[in-house]
Amino acid sequence: MKFSILTFLFFSLTTVVAQTEISGVVINKRGIPIVGANVFLEGTYDGASTNDNGYFSFTTTEVGEQLFKVTYLSYEPYEQFMDVRFYTNLKITLKEDVNSLATVVLSAGTFEASDNSKVSVLKPLDVVTTASALGDFVGALQTLPGTTTVAEDGRLFVRGGDAGETQIFIDGIRVFTPYTATSNNVPARGRYSPFLFDGITFSTGGYSAEYGEALSSVLLLNTIDEPDQNKTDISIMSLGGGLGLTRKWNKSSLSLSTSYLNLAAYNAIFPVRDTWQKPFEVLSGEAVYRYRTANGLFKMYLAGDTTNFKTTQEDINNPEGFDFALKNRNLYLNTNYTEVLSDAWTLHTGGSYTLARNRISPQSTTIDNTQHSAHLKLKMKKRFSNQVKFAFGTEHFTTDFSEEFKGSIDGEAIHQAYNYLSNITAFFAESDIIFSRDFAIKLGARTQYTDYMGDFTFSPRASIAYKTGKNSQLSLAYGDFYQNPQSDFLKFSQEVTPQKTSHYIANYQYSNNGRIFRAEAYRKTYSNLITYNSEFIEPETTFSNVGAGYAQGIDFFWRDNTSIKNMDYWISYSYLDSERKYLNFPSKARPSFASPHNISVVTKYFIDDWKSQVGFSFQHSSGRTYTDKNQGGFLQSNTKSFNSLSVNWAYLLGPQKIIYASVQNVLGFRNINGYQYAESPSATGSFNRKALRPATDQFFFVGFFWTISDDKTSNQLDNL
Repeated sequence: MKFSILTFLFFSLTTVVAQTEISGVVINKRGIPIVGANVFLEGTYDGASTNDNGYFSFTTTEVGEQLFKVTYLSYEPYEQFMDVRFYTNLKITLKEDVNSLATVVLSAGTFEASDNSKVSVLKPLDVVTTASALGDFVGALQTLPGTTTVAEDGRLFVRGGDAGETQIFIDGIRVFTPYTATSNNVPARGRYSPFLFDGITFSTGGYSAEYGEALSSVLLLNTIDEPDQNKTDISIMSLGGGLGLTRKWNKSSLSLSTSYLNLAAYNAIFPVRDTWQKPFEVLSGEAVYRYRTANGLFKMYLAGDTTNFKTTQEDINNPEGFDFALKNRNLYLNTNYTEVLSDAWTLHTGGSYTLARNRISPQSTTIDNTQHSAHLKLKMKKRFSNQVKFAFGTEHFTTDFSEEFKGSIDGEAIHQAYNYLSNITAFFAESDIIFSRDFAIKLGARTQYTDYMGDFTFSPRASIAYKTGKNSQLSLAYGDFYQNPQSDFLKFSQEVTPQKTSHYIANYQYSNNGRIFRAEAYRKTYSNLITYNSEFIEPETTFSNVGAGYAQGIDFFWRDNTSIKNMDYWISYSYLDSERKYLNFPSKARPSFASPHNISVVTKYFIDDWKSQVGFSFQHSSGRTYTDKNQGGFLQSNTKSFNSLSVNWAYLLGPQKIIYASVQNVLGFRNINGYQYAESPSATGSFNRKALRPATDQFFFVGFFWTISDDKTSNQLDNL
């Protein structure tokens, strides 16, 4: 009997001792209790939820060291490994999960066009369905605030900067010749097919220290990591045709495409102002190979094209017109590799090579130039925590340029050759510090050395962002930016130094349920701009870096794809105040490419019953400056404003067949890009002039697009 009582007491005591109470309180960093947090021991059924005061309590029979966890939506999980005897009266502070969609975004000066971005103003589809873009990603970006429409050029002019101040990168690697070759008064286009990219970042200022050699803007294009299926794309267009092929395997994929464009038939049907001795034609091809390793991704991108044409343009000083011919060959190779080395480290490395050959024949002269360019880059990223990330790297640019000039001036034969070799080595470092979902900063710096000029630069960069509400935030950005002079200057002189701008940006952004509003004010100051003392650049020209200027303004952007069923639209407006003294300007003035007011309205509407997407794009730019030779002064007059309304229509013949049509400037606005004046005055003492009009007032396009894919539903609407 005594044995039975002792045995009972022993087992009862053992049971009591094995029951351990775990208790405490869960709060956020402000000390506010978190209600409903899950508190438990990993691998057991022992746990509880916090009450209205953030308090929790439960018992467990587990002994020894156990993994204790606390989880709650939009907060980082809390983990601690220790003996259960010490899990009493705990005070646990949860950190906000800065990876959540509600986290502040560093957005000053930056537009995201990505399906994966937290706040995108555009999607990849938008880049090629904008009526005025004609399938060119540069054309679509010209509908965003901060850009200026320069119709005869076609390249990106950003916030008072000329087109050479914007650099383009593919997968972080520089593109040295991103635009097609063209003649005066005929707009260039981006060389690369938009369907190769699934993400675009367009920075109009204040961009990362990772990128240099750009005074005003960078455009970052990211190629698709992996295609979704096998498919074949066939295009038959009024301007030519194209063929694309994609094949996907277990760890790799290959995409090939080619296209041929020729304007001969178009010029025969629709009148143009220039006389084409040889119509504009371009043959291009692209290939993308991807291979996925255990922890990384290798991508190789190869693109090449050849352009050929000969035209006679109207010229007030030459009744027979001005002859101009061009043959261009361009090859671009880009390879890059990204690998996740560990939970904390990521490696990105890559390089590019560009070969560009041009034979330019204005009138009786011939200019042959060749440029070999390369970019090598190594970047490392270290993740200390969700709140702190650090990136650093190095890169090297090299450019080998040569040019030969043959012709005659005033009956005298001239044969001259120029060349230069430039190497640039840069180092950069940058940290992202996210203090909370409401506040984050980015700090960085870039240093760069150019051997050709023997010049060293240092560029600090900084930006901050603060959430002012659930759907709104404020951002500020500052940075110094340097860019070496372009080939037109370096081939004649090395007695120049890098040009410089400083950016100051303040941004407000609101985003909620398919609606986004942005307002951004900025100030750019220019220094060390290139100046020269002759009307045209020639070997005897004297160059210096005494130019300076400024650009300031405010941009607005509104997009809404929710309020009206099946309709998506955006509106952008930019005000620009800019003056500079550079090149051969005799005094400081507003450059001819800088319009004070720019407005874009883009609308897309899908009509279910018609199986169609229709859209229109309206662009307005106020008058641009020009020098009226019949009045005193420099760049003292303004052209009339630029206006263009473009429309497009995509009709689905079937799930994989589309007919697409578009018309640029459908209302036939008579736009004027500037004026050409006679070299000598008339008998009355005044200078006659001729308006520089676009090569054609309107442009028509019709195409048939057919996709053959594994799922039998994919189509090329994304590419139109």
